[in-house]
Amino acid sequence: MDDSKQINQLKAVRKELTRFMLRYKFGLDEMNTKLHILQEEFEHIHDYNPIEHLKSRIKSPESILRKCQRKNVPITQDSIGKHIKDIAGIRIVCSFISDIYKISEIIQGQQDIKVIEIKDYIKNPKPNGYKSLHLILSIPVFFSDCEEEVFIEIQIRTVAMDFWASLEHKIYYKYDGKVPAHLVEELTTSANIANQLDEKMEFLHQEMKEAKEDKNADNQLDFLPLDNKRFPLPKQLLESLMEKRDKK
Repeated sequence: MDDSKQINQLKAVRKELTRFMLRYKFGLDEMNTKLHILQEEFEHIHDYNPIEHLKSRIKSPESILRKCQRKNVPITQDSIGKHIKDIAGIRIVCSFISDIYKISEIIQGQQDIKVIEIKDYIKNPKPNGYKSLHLILSIPVFFSDCEEEVFIEIQIRTVAMDFWASLEHKIYYKYDGKVPAHLVEELTTSANIANQLDEKMEFLHQEMKEAKEDKNADNQLDFLPLDNKRFPLPKQLLESLMEKRDKK
């Protein structure tokens, strides 16, 4: 094969790979938009925002290749798109265990999202103590000439679960997967401690929730909080809207 033909083939492959990876970027963009809307809704309309923070990532081509080799997946775009479902990933960190299932339910309820698989490592932890709720979802991405379905993995966990998982990952990376037995034992013990903390925090959360409901102050009803501002609500507007509600 002459050099010019090889260069043209490389350009064509690179273009196809770019479009393939853009599918996942656009899928992440759409899913992140949905989650940011949820965050703002909880912030402005509800008394409590269950989402502490979000983090998203796309696997690099090198990482995709390694996973294909581990799973014996043929290295073609169709095969990779079908069998590797965590190329695009989002991690949602919540304060409390109950928040995890609340957010999961809301996400699954959106009409354009298809639930492909659910792995509940909270009710069924991994042997090493790992806990998290994993969702594999499919979301439509619209190009100029077609619509494509993209897999996205969402991991939802508490702050304590996330801290433990981050520490475990660092230790396994440092030891190249061959972690000394005493550290494995310490990690399992730490996972149990993190779980106890989550359970105590959940108890406190429910107690505070009940106390807040019993002591629901109405002194902010004449203001509308929006985009970090407080807009005064005209008395005439409130009275007119209340009158319309009474007639329904």
